[in-house]
Amino acid sequence: MSELKKKIQESVDFIKTKTKLQPTIGIILGTGLGALAEEIKEKTVIDYGDIPHFPISTVESHHGKLIFGNLGGKNVVAMQGRFHFYEGYSMEQITLPVRVMKFLGAKTLIVSNAAGGLNPNFRKGDIMIIVDHINLLGDNPLIGPNNEELGPRFPDMSEPYSQELIKIAMQAALDNKIRVERGVFAAMTGPSLETRAEYRFLRQIGADAVGMSTVPEDIVAIHMGMKVCGFSVITDECFPDSLVPADVDKIIRVAKETEPMLTKLMKTVIERI
Repeated sequence: MSELKKKIQESVDFIKTKTKLQPTIGIILGTGLGALAEEIKEKTVIDYGDIPHFPISTVESHHGKLIFGNLGGKNVVAMQGRFHFYEGYSMEQITLPVRVMKFLGAKTLIVSNAAGGLNPNFRKGDIMIIVDHINLLGDNPLIGPNNEELGPRFPDMSEPYSQELIKIAMQAALDNKIRVERGVFAAMTGPSLETRAEYRFLRQIGADAVGMSTVPEDIVAIHMGMKVCGFSVITDECFPDSLVPADVDKIIRVAKETEPMLTKLMKTVIERI
């Protein structure tokens, strides 16, 4: 057994001593977007710090809890708070929870994040359904020896976000009268925000939004054969010619103001999967 597989198994074995629920859907809740966890019924809550090999979330608004229960008629496991490359964690550590979700039974991953808007048609408070991504993290969670028990050496990435789930999300938005955009998400390491020149570059290479997460989790989910649905809340407008200094408190506030709409949208998607 590889060292990674051993870590996954030890995490899974511990979790199974706390809950017998077998989730079919995994959820990752991004910056300022943890309220969906309140909608989960019959829940069991486990602190990350209690789970073998789980990192500890160090970022404001990331609570650091793994929540099991029922949402929209489905058994789910939700990460209330995620891990980031800029916190100093390795790609393996960042993505371990996704692998654990898969080994607990999850076949689908729904992920959310707060992102800066690059597309001039976007405004803060918009919700973007992620249709593709650009990995500018300078790393990949699959680098190193491959364990065929987890997935193939060269996973295909032609559909990193499920077309089927994108259609479900678009219809869910229409039915709930929630305005959504679709676009490409670019991942940068952070924690510094981008310069004007970097925003121009990102737009020129086809990015509609930029953030510091999501891509590693997506890659690992695809590696293991999961379907992924991703959402970005546009928390600030990153237009180079009218750029103003970033205010993290305002970014989190916009995420929280948009959160009820995103929660409703994600819950509807889960009901329809």
